[in-house]
Amino acid sequence: MQRAIVIVGAGLAGLRVAEELRRAGFTGEVVLVGDEDRLPYDRPPLSKQFVRGEVDDTTFKPAEFFAEQDIRLRLGVTATALDSAARRLTLSDGEVLGYDDLIIATGLRPRLILGLAEGPIPGVHVLRKYDDAARLRAAIPAATRALIVGAGFIGCELTASFRAAGLDVVLVEPQPEPLAAALGEQVGALVARMHRAEGVDVRAGVGVTELITEGGAVRGARLSDGETVDADLVVVGVGSVPATDWLTDSGVPLADPRSGGGVLADAVGRSTTEGVWALGDVAAWQHDGGPHRRIEHWTNAGEQARLLAAALLGGEVPAGPRVPYVWSDQYDVKIQVLGSTRGADEVRIIEDDGRKFLAHYFVDGVLTAVVGAGRPAQVMKTRAQLVENAKAAVPVR
Repeated sequence: MQRAIVIVGAGLAGLRVAEELRRAGFTGEVVLVGDEDRLPYDRPPLSKQFVRGEVDDTTFKPAEFFAEQDIRLRLGVTATALDSAARRLTLSDGEVLGYDDLIIATGLRPRLILGLAEGPIPGVHVLRKYDDAARLRAAIPAATRALIVGAGFIGCELTASFRAAGLDVVLVEPQPEPLAAALGEQVGALVARMHRAEGVDVRAGVGVTELITEGGAVRGARLSDGETVDADLVVVGVGSVPATDWLTDSGVPLADPRSGGGVLADAVGRSTTEGVWALGDVAAWQHDGGPHRRIEHWTNAGEQARLLAAALLGGEVPAGPRVPYVWSDQYDVKIQVLGSTRGADEVRIIEDDGRKFLAHYFVDGVLTAVVGAGRPAQVMKTRAQLVENAKAAVPVR
């Protein structure tokens, strides 16, 4: 009897692992479950080319691909319950899917603030899915002044897109600098400088305490320092949380929310629950013998898909440490992050021309990451050294 594999989550990670299973020769049933009523699509362009109106479709594969690969699509439904002992998954439309292996790739959902969970406020947006981006794109032409709450990668990218559309933008970030959580304060200050040079009002070290409405629509916000700002368009981007609510009482182990949450899995995506795997943004993998942590990188999803598919099918799993890579397009500058900036005790600015820059990150004198803005060649030529340093840092097991 052929095995049945059900993948919950039709984003990048879910699609990639389905592709890897077929590429590895798996001929059993593959079901891909997605909560949106559309084919899997690429999310990074949503905050850039899509919201600016430069592209309309970011679909990864046409419908014919799934028919050719014999991947059954169940779109527009959510997973509502999991009986891991009986290996049965219940969907929101009442269908119950049996499986031999279940792969969790449900990704993240936006964290909300200021009572937004009680209901939508006209003019206030979040950006996670295609429909979010479509609503935001439609709102831009009528807006004049935007407030972006949260200067992470998406917040910074939207800031650049809004400036390109001619909007005045206030960028509010509770951390001391934009992208400080990802890149540290020193490099975050260089990112803030770039945005200020583009005319952005960057307010770092403050948060939003209250949204100001008039006639039921947003008109601005009150900040934690007592200042108020006017805005007829607000985007809340204060982070995301793993989409694991449906796993309550399933028996699948979850990481402590205080450490980032997510589905606990080993170095190839295998959970301690028999037949259950996880990958992508929702998965807290064990990395190089160290602690479990989630990595919210586009490239990470593809790398994990290869490892998980090989392990699930009993094939040879590629060995060796992985060097994370992420990028962000802002204005005319591509910011690239190669390696892990976590735990760096020294940051050296190697190049800085007032806009473009290159920074090296060290732990105990060992290079662990490189961040470059508009310096692609300089970033990529460090990959070999970062791989060697990561190998040396892997604990002997």
